[in-house]
Amino acid sequence: MKIKQLSFAVAAAATLLPLWGLGTQASANAHHTVISTSSMPDTKYVRKSATGWTYNLSGTTYNLKFGKKTHYLKNYPNTTWHATQKRYILKKSGAKSLYYYVTNGRGTASGWIWHGYLQKKSTATSTNTTTSSSSSSTSYDHTTTNSSTTSQSGSYATLLSVAKAQLGKPYVYGGNGPSSFGCSGFTKYVFSKALGQTLPRTAQQQYNAYTHVSASNAKPGDLIFFGTSTSNITHCGIYLGNNKMIDAQLRGVITESTNVSWWHTVGYARPASLS
Repeated sequence: MKIKQLSFAVAAAATLLPLWGLGTQASANAHHTVISTSSMPDTKYVRKSATGWTYNLSGTTYNLKFGKKTHYLKNYPNTTWHATQKRYILKKSGAKSLYYYVTNGRGTASGWIWHGYLQKKSTATSTNTTTSSSSSSTSYDHTTTNSSTTSQSGSYATLLSVAKAQLGKPYVYGGNGPSSFGCSGFTKYVFSKALGQTLPRTAQQQYNAYTHVSASNAKPGDLIFFGTSTSNITHCGIYLGNNKMIDAQLRGVITESTNVSWWHTVGYARPASLS
């Protein structure tokens, strides 16, 4: 008799388990999603402790994927990390997390890292006025204007051909090609291959470097820029005319519309005079 009663009790508990499980996951999400991504002034950090990894992030806004771990902070005891982008992520668990995109001074290590693993470097408030021109290749000051950059000439057909050859390649933040691209890495690569022209590294620097044109005067082959203001450029692409562009974004290199709600156009610039 006691064995039979015990069996009934076990069976009853088993029927309740699925209900308990549903209750604990009510606030969970099916995927990691990106709440926002934006540029930030170059801010210097050092590790807060020996734990923590940098990651490669891929996927789409609504299905963000954490790739392999790339750099373990334990191996970088004295490294100064330069944070140039921040991304708010809604985890599957429902938690909101802030990640920074960081690069070491030599540009040999980079990736996305949870902000809690870092602390601001005590000397981060010092000015950059003493930075020599020889270190400009590793500078991430997004307000810098390359006043010596000059416009070049070339064929729009050649530019478009090189750009379209990259369609479908994956997005990697900071990617310079040819296998993967970030937004400014894509424009830089296309202009270099098509015209032999070297564009500045970041979207902000590209916006600052060239003559701006109005939307009504924008031509195919101009660069189109997005962000919250002229001093906070967060994305760029190659304008194709008729409110279309080709660009590298979370879905990879694609052709898409520019006049949609999720893009806020800041302006256009003309790096080259194209025939």
